[in-house]
Amino acid sequence: MPASATRFRTCPLCEATCGLAIEVAGDEVVSIRGDEEDVLSRGFICPKAYGLKGLREDPDRLRTPLVRRDGELRPASWDEAFGEIDHRLPAIAAEHGRDAVAAYVGNPNAHNLSSMVYLQVLLRALGTKNVYSASSVDQMPKHFTAGHMFGHWMTVPVPDVDRTQHLLILGANPLVSNGSLLTAPDMRGRLRRLRERGGKLVVIDPRRTRTARAADEHHFIRPGTDALLLFAMVHVLFDEGLTDLGRLAEHTRGAEQVRELAASFSPEAVAPACGIPAPEIRRLARELAAAERAAVYGRIGTTLQEFGTLASWLVDVLNALTGNLDRAGGALFPTAAAGQRNSAGEPGRGRGVRTGRWRSRVRGLPEVMGELPVSCLAEEIETPGEGQVRALITVAGNPVVSLPDAARLERALAGLEFMVSVDLYVNETTRHADVILPAPDPLSRSHYDIALYQFAARNVANYSPAPLPREDGLLDESEVLLRLTGIIAGQGPDADTAALDDMVIATLAGRETAQPGSPIEGRDAGEILAALEPRRGPERVLDFLLRVGAHGDGFGARPGGLTLARLEESPHGIDLGPLEEGRLPGALRTPSGKVELAPGPITGDVPRLRERLGALLGEAGNGGASGLVLIGRRQLRSNNSWMHNVHALVKGPNRCTALVNPADADRLGLADGQRARLRTAAGEVELPVEVSDEIMPGVVSVPHGWGHDAAGARLSVASAHPGANVNLLADGRRVDAPSGNAALNGIPVELVPA
Repeated sequence: MPASATRFRTCPLCEATCGLAIEVAGDEVVSIRGDEEDVLSRGFICPKAYGLKGLREDPDRLRTPLVRRDGELRPASWDEAFGEIDHRLPAIAAEHGRDAVAAYVGNPNAHNLSSMVYLQVLLRALGTKNVYSASSVDQMPKHFTAGHMFGHWMTVPVPDVDRTQHLLILGANPLVSNGSLLTAPDMRGRLRRLRERGGKLVVIDPRRTRTARAADEHHFIRPGTDALLLFAMVHVLFDEGLTDLGRLAEHTRGAEQVRELAASFSPEAVAPACGIPAPEIRRLARELAAAERAAVYGRIGTTLQEFGTLASWLVDVLNALTGNLDRAGGALFPTAAAGQRNSAGEPGRGRGVRTGRWRSRVRGLPEVMGELPVSCLAEEIETPGEGQVRALITVAGNPVVSLPDAARLERALAGLEFMVSVDLYVNETTRHADVILPAPDPLSRSHYDIALYQFAARNVANYSPAPLPREDGLLDESEVLLRLTGIIAGQGPDADTAALDDMVIATLAGRETAQPGSPIEGRDAGEILAALEPRRGPERVLDFLLRVGAHGDGFGARPGGLTLARLEESPHGIDLGPLEEGRLPGALRTPSGKVELAPGPITGDVPRLRERLGALLGEAGNGGASGLVLIGRRQLRSNNSWMHNVHALVKGPNRCTALVNPADADRLGLADGQRARLRTAAGEVELPVEVSDEIMPGVVSVPHGWGHDAAGARLSVASAHPGANVNLLADGRRVDAPSGNAALNGIPVELVPA
């Protein structure tokens, strides 16, 4: 057996970015453990990290391209695969227009350096308005509010969990998710230290989650009413004179408008609707305002609902009104080392953001961040007429399992003229493709978290070279994406990808040297490109982004600053220090140069919330809602849908269950372990019942990402643990109006014995 060696790698499976120490022998993984010296995680890992070994060794993982011949996906060479794409895809765009080709980008791309660098190049070459991603079944309301309040989509405040004295969490379970839009490994340890220093943790959730069990307080809330609760807390702050913008008062506008909007949402008015008594709401607001340092944090439960934008907005309004926005121990703005636009260029003012620059053809849903909501993908494929989607490119995504209207999308994909997928597997979605281009496993590619460090609880930078070689016959994703770009750009299947790569970096250098406030403003772009030699590919782009970033060396302008070479010499990463208060107003990119507390695209949705409150109060007056509503739930060993083919992560008891309160189970005649049917107007699933008082009465919870029983998928482990696809129950017409984000929580459902 070859001698073993230890390689260090950042885990690419979730937002925690934990450091791994991987023992390898030759091309084999011997063991995976936490890197005790990692600058952010300090040895912490979760069970998913062990799945990387199983993923690399999985015999079902694709290692050669597949091309559909006579109705069957068969192995092909790379040249054959790209030749088939070149033969069919450009012809569809030429005949029907660029919007006839759509693209869907899955969640794993956010954890992939090559994708972060080259996917935008591919999408720009496509030139289609039909771009979709997992963001609009996840977090788009948060980007929507950040963009309109602070001027950039990625300027998302994160709770300073390491210094806060009072943390209010809504709809998030970071002890299981490891944080989301909050890169903070070992949240259990961080929250334990919060309580050890005398702080308080309060959780608002329809389920008593693992995080809620570790909290000082947990309050059940009716799903979908978070915006009502938060508005009531804002009402209390104004009503009792508890607002204090602090030093941000001169950099903020719209507070008086917020006061007027909150006037009709008193605790007494909203309590019957949200299920939390009015005195408790007043106490929650008072304690938040009185805390020395406090932060409000809301995540998936607050974004996957029909009022996700208002709930996300009110989280940041509360942080601002209590003086905790941009204050240590409150909600802060990270200073990422690479790619962060709010630390580039001239500080304090910018063009802001625009939404709704175009709308979906069938339903008129708005564009946000250059994307259309995924809820309308199926109808854009199925509905005839000018602009109908006839071809689809998916990159690391499984929308048949991940999106609402799953059954309709299944039918729609079967009717496409052509489909291309870049993926590790033949899964529930890619089985419909005409060409599948395989990707290397995560341990055979380099890594840097360009996106996720922009939400980190501490400023760090950590680059990982590939710990293991790429398997013979596989291409790096950068090469795959550039060859696809070449085909779309009309350069054919044998496009010069090196020249395309040179064009990418030359464009970046030219733009940066012309950018006012850049550390290389006015420099010769050729000089900058020469300084990056001999690097190529994603590493060259990463080196450039690091050097012009907030901590970079500025290509000599700031000696001692970050470069990729420095990170290569630091296998455990470089600690850039705690998050800094006082980044405002410099981090703002709003046209006004101020924090916009009441942007029209957000506040325009308040009347709809008032209408919903009236409807809920009507239900309460008639004895309350008698039916069940559905919510999802996170699971520590699950990573959406794409790790269920790793035995180590699915072994043990069935985790795809319908969690039901004992009172509801008794009322419906259901027993623990009994199989039951969940039904909505959109569809039906069957799964076992799990009776528990951790779920509030009137609510049923089913985890997301299951449903691995599709004919034609090649997932031998997952098919033995299929579970049920909860998105068969979701109606794609239920969306958050401003952002178009899918509303997957709070769905009315019927539960009956099977």
